[in-house]
Amino acid sequence: MIETTELQVAKTAVREASRILKKYFRQENVVDFKATYNLVSQADRESEKAIVEIIHRAFPSHEILGEEGQTGDISAEHLWIVDPLDGTNNFCHGLDHFAISIGYYRNGQPELGIIYRPMSDEWFIAARNQGAFHNGSRCHTAAFSQLNQSLIGTGFFYDRGLQMRQTLAAIQALFEQDIHGIRRMGTASLDLCMVGCGIFGGFFEFDLAPWDHAAGRLFVEEAGGIVSNCEGDSIPIAHTSMIAGCPALHPILLETIKPFFQKAANTA
Repeated sequence: MIETTELQVAKTAVREASRILKKYFRQENVVDFKATYNLVSQADRESEKAIVEIIHRAFPSHEILGEEGQTGDISAEHLWIVDPLDGTNNFCHGLDHFAISIGYYRNGQPELGIIYRPMSDEWFIAARNQGAFHNGSRCHTAAFSQLNQSLIGTGFFYDRGLQMRQTLAAIQALFEQDIHGIRRMGTASLDLCMVGCGIFGGFFEFDLAPWDHAAGRLFVEEAGGIVSNCEGDSIPIAHTSMIAGCPALHPILLETIKPFFQKAANTA
């Protein structure tokens, strides 16, 4: 992979953010509640602050969109999309499945994605037209041709009403097609990496923020997978639904999941 300036800066930012997260993990941590089950920690805020400072030091004119307050212009030529701590609920409960996710977009298109899992020192890096790599080894999506060969990943947004019920209904429909199992890991960026690495045959969620998917969708695509929203359309730089999968399973997942998403969105 070509070591561009953007990649070097992103790696520097990730390393500093990782240092901050490790400092707070399983320690006394200031936790706020966006809602009863939607947490934000002091670690989130400090991690994002460090990432923003490092990016702006290198690229003062670049825009940054981040979960903890960065409101960058999504139409900008150069846009960084940052999740300083993907998996905050896991983090706050002492579960070591969380990540830092940074995507770099040029003129609205993903050019670079880095997802780093601090506690296991795992790097997932993708660059447009250069492939997807896990700790330096090239990744490919699975060669599954049927759902009954695969694990499927999923996620729940913070809705505890119709959206949650329709997600559960979609999971039931997938089990009726004899999938091997469902995994709800709580960190969407890493779920997308599992698709790109061929561990999951697919992944779906009805509501993801741009910082949840900005880096991971490129990882799936560069690993040979297909990513769309739950209607089969392209992914915007916005809150969106998502289905990601290996080439043979994506259309099957779309056909299975789309009716339940439409019911959740009240568009059926």
